[in-house]
Amino acid sequence: MARQRTPEGPPPAPAVQKLRIRYAKRGRLRFSSTRDFSRALERALRRADVPMAFSAGFHPHPLISYANAAPTGTASEAEYFEIRVTERVEPEAVRAALDEALPEGLDVLEVVQAGPGALADRLEASEWHIVVRAADPAEVTAAVDAYLACEVAETTRTFKTGPRTFDTRSAVLALDASGVDDEGCAILRMVVRHTTPSVRPDDILTALHAVTGFAPPVPPLVTRLAQGPLLDAAAGVADPLAADKEAVGSG
Repeated sequence: MARQRTPEGPPPAPAVQKLRIRYAKRGRLRFSSTRDFSRALERALRRADVPMAFSAGFHPHPLISYANAAPTGTASEAEYFEIRVTERVEPEAVRAALDEALPEGLDVLEVVQAGPGALADRLEASEWHIVVRAADPAEVTAAVDAYLACEVAETTRTFKTGPRTFDTRSAVLALDASGVDDEGCAILRMVVRHTTPSVRPDDILTALHAVTGFAPPVPPLVTRLAQGPLLDAAAGVADPLAADKEAVGSG
């Protein structure tokens, strides 16, 4: 029987602290994928001299976990990931160093020491802001009203396992045409519950077209404003890092 190989060298240093980080994708960087961001982040962590903890084994990798990333092509003010470090650090110092090391448009907004509980469990819903360009705001409002009157509004998206048809309406907790911007473009606000499969803004717009016949003349500008614990349809979502801040404050 062949002997099992073991990694050479000392075991990796243990993690002593976990940090939760909120960042934004803005401007042209909204087109960056999760893989693009992962590569940029690992380079930024090295440049910022963050004392990262690594996995064991023949191919150690930094202990980073990502949570519910926004689809490629959408901007976001509320993306999250976690890192583990081998030395205790000051969260604000890490925030400033990482923000400096990442490209402009990938902006680190907040770093907190993680408290008890899983971050992913707190991300129950997202609030979205959508600018519908080159469309009559009255037509947008009428389409939204027709969509909300439906009990079921299905769409089909292709997954790794193939095409899948699913309902979008049950995930939409709020959808309203909240006005127009300075250029006269209609603005939509959505509060969407996180489900499996996830219901994305483009899924909702595709279902809206199927139900009402309305389709944006040009691709809309989509921004995730927040994601976190669900409050209610009117209030949207709460800060998922609030419990971590309270834990540090009371410690």
